[in-house]
Amino acid sequence: MNTHVLSVLVENKPGVLARIAALFSRRGFNIHSLAVGPTEHDEISRMTVLVDADELPLEQVTKQLNKLIEVLKVVELEPEQTVERRIILVKVRTEPSTRSHILETAELFRARVVDVAADSVTIEATGRLDKLEALLALLQPYGVKELVQSGLVAIGRGPRSITDRALKTH
Repeated sequence: MNTHVLSVLVENKPGVLARIAALFSRRGFNIHSLAVGPTEHDEISRMTVLVDADELPLEQVTKQLNKLIEVLKVVELEPEQTVERRIILVKVRTEPSTRSHILETAELFRARVVDVAADSVTIEATGRLDKLEALLALLQPYGVKELVQSGLVAIGRGPRSITDRALKTH
């Protein structure tokens, strides 16, 4: 199976997320990441779905998605044509002797310290998965107390907009 990123434009209405997630579930797909939020148009939301699937079953699910009334557009984003990011918040155990090393590590990855306590710091980092995994690997020896990760968000490179195209065709 291969990992695929789908960008799904939907009407911003209650229940749409549940219907789309149920469609993936019925077909036996495991959604690895799901991020949903409004677009530049209040009436439209964008769902970014990261899923493991073979080509043919994914094509079938895409066709079924397109049949849903609330779905405006479904596009598979190709990795080389896509800007993608995730965000993590990681709380790291600190001691006076390790605090400066942790802060230097955060700075090296262009991460921000968003909270400081006597025995921990919370770091916010954004980027591609490989960058965030590398940061976490360096912070792990100090003791990761808590970790929160967002789903993948992605957008196609260049001037074209799938939102504009979806509005023209719908």
